[in-house]
Amino acid sequence: MLGLAAPAFGQAGFRPPSELYRVEAPRAAQAPDIDGRLDEAAWQDAAVIEDFTQQEPNEGAPATERTMVRLLYDERALYIGVEAYDSQPGGVIATEMRRDSPRLFDEDNFQIILDTFHDRRSGYMFVISPLGAKLEQQVAEEGEGGFRGNNSPNINVNWDGVWDAVARRTPEGWVAEIAIPMVTLRFPAADPQIWGANFMRNIRRKNEQIFWAPISKEYTLTRVSRAGVLTGIGGVNRGLDLRLTPYVLAGGRQDRVADRLDPSGFNEYGLDVKYGVASGLNLDLTLNTDFAQVEVDEEQVNLTRFPLFFPEKRDFFLENAGMFNVGGGGGFGRSVDLFFTRRIGLSEGGTPIPIIGGARLTGKTGRHNIAAMNITTQEGFGSPGDNFFVGRYSRDILDRSKVGAIVINKDAVGGTHYNRTFAADTTLALHPNFSMTAFLAKTQTPNESFGGRYEPLEPGVAARDMAGYVRTTWLSPSWHFYTEYVDLQEHFNPEVGFVPRLGIRTSSAHAEWNPRPDRFNIRMLDPMWSLTYTTDQRNRLVTRRIHNMVGVYFEDGSRFMWWYNDYFEQLDVPFHIRPDVTIPTGTYRFDEWMFDYQSDPSRRVYYQARYSPQTFFDGTRTDVRGTLGVRATSRISAEAIFNRSDITLPWGAFEADLASLRLDLTLSPRMTFRSLSQWNSTTGELSNSIRFNWIYSPGSDIYIAYDELRLDGDPLMLNPHIRRPLWVRNRQLAIKMTYMLSR
Repeated sequence: MLGLAAPAFGQAGFRPPSELYRVEAPRAAQAPDIDGRLDEAAWQDAAVIEDFTQQEPNEGAPATERTMVRLLYDERALYIGVEAYDSQPGGVIATEMRRDSPRLFDEDNFQIILDTFHDRRSGYMFVISPLGAKLEQQVAEEGEGGFRGNNSPNINVNWDGVWDAVARRTPEGWVAEIAIPMVTLRFPAADPQIWGANFMRNIRRKNEQIFWAPISKEYTLTRVSRAGVLTGIGGVNRGLDLRLTPYVLAGGRQDRVADRLDPSGFNEYGLDVKYGVASGLNLDLTLNTDFAQVEVDEEQVNLTRFPLFFPEKRDFFLENAGMFNVGGGGGFGRSVDLFFTRRIGLSEGGTPIPIIGGARLTGKTGRHNIAAMNITTQEGFGSPGDNFFVGRYSRDILDRSKVGAIVINKDAVGGTHYNRTFAADTTLALHPNFSMTAFLAKTQTPNESFGGRYEPLEPGVAARDMAGYVRTTWLSPSWHFYTEYVDLQEHFNPEVGFVPRLGIRTSSAHAEWNPRPDRFNIRMLDPMWSLTYTTDQRNRLVTRRIHNMVGVYFEDGSRFMWWYNDYFEQLDVPFHIRPDVTIPTGTYRFDEWMFDYQSDPSRRVYYQARYSPQTFFDGTRTDVRGTLGVRATSRISAEAIFNRSDITLPWGAFEADLASLRLDLTLSPRMTFRSLSQWNSTTGELSNSIRFNWIYSPGSDIYIAYDELRLDGDPLMLNPHIRRPLWVRNRQLAIKMTYMLSR
């Protein structure tokens, strides 16, 4: 069977991709072996897709290299065979074998997206490289909310789905064989199934991206409303739809106590359960949860008055995480996230707080989206344990719009403190290029529990604990406009959310043009202008930023960016930028220049250089950043990053350095070593983290993790004049094994 395609415009006028790009997958009598060879008889009866269209560089033109996609299914899995032919097979760029590496997007790869509910909003995305490296992610709301598709809260890059794939280079190009188990996906109870589907190939030496169902330049594969349709799947057997993943953990650690390192050992066990309570609903249970295998956070130097954002990486919180999202700030910064899972089981400093257990129900039935979570943590850091409950409901309306609400409750176990957040939100997509998102939220917290953040309210005084947000976006091939408004009252207090700043009203406007000169090796220019204007609740200006930028994107994937920012800051309280440097209250105006060049990221040796001279709070500041990466072989790679901020103020001068060295050894797509060393001069900390991961069976892992923290200074804090460089504060070695039982 062939995947049918036709021109989008004709005598009959415009027809949607779901009518033009359709393929029916036949049922396989026998499942093929996933060995990277499409030589089994079953593949001869597969549906075939081989009409691909360019998005880049020549939108609408036929692909310059042949690609064949074969589709089969049985009751257990969907099978996809990919034959990626290349007229210069030696030119295929593939140096990365490590799983989940973002570098896969910079090399030759093949991408799949499946909109299993055919709601034109969400999907499962799978990526495979010629070396068999895999990456998967979940997409909600078509991946919108980020800047140029980056850092979108609606793209869950840390989701780990269970699937199998093998790829190999051939004299004609490369081949991949893929099996996606039905239990990895959620879909409605229907027979046969109707799924949205699309396929994309990146031919990196030409910087060419080709699609089965064409997508215009302003969007990526996550634009599932423009996907084709996969039909014919029926009679699938999910078994009991039950997966049990017990774990055992053992290890030892040393912590400095006075002048010695005090050793201790630990051993734990726990259980994660995943059960399909309905075809579209998934129940996750966790008992004695442990995250010893999770990578450490990447260090950041904070030279602002506001907290920094660190992404969630813990497995239990990742699947369907987008279903809990209610927030704003998809441009240059996050204004507010009403639910932020790092508030659960982590201290303010990022130290783990043990999780006793929890349950989570997520999924979709018809047009109804359901997400609920209940988790209890143990006592830690001088505070009692907490119970967290989150309930989220939304309903799809029209083609790509929705309305919904969320309730978040935090209760101290055995205590009186509580915190609650209530919100209603909507996303309206009334035109293919236009969308609007908005929410209205309120919090409740006992006045006496704010620890002096404000005085208890007098009777009859307004609580001022509400927040509102609205954003409108226009995105077309040549233009990108958005406006944004957020109002965060001074007593708005979402303790299970992320809010950098309270008591403000912020208005933003952004305009961007994307001309394509088709000369001088330039693929696209990116001039933009934006204004961010922040006042307090009395409409007094406290922060303003005017952003002017020009980006130049070259045909080989390299880019150059220049910008100039004009800042205004009103400080009403002193700003302690360092313990020994304080910026006094007052009105400040300063500016920032930035020049940044990034080389072709697909090269074995790649680099980035940034230089940013600025004025800064009546002083000067110079930022420099350098990145050097080397992929010596498909198994060995390294990346070094150095950042320096040199700051001179009337009240003091200092340098803030941040350096990191990442080393990767990939023995196979299922067995990896990673080491990360980070130095932060502002805290005098050198951290070292080593992770070994062996996926000995899909969904089952062995981890060996070593973490060490060293400080530069006097470990006893008795004599500041005695310098004892890089003494060990603590170190830990942990071995963890998980085994997935599926029925």
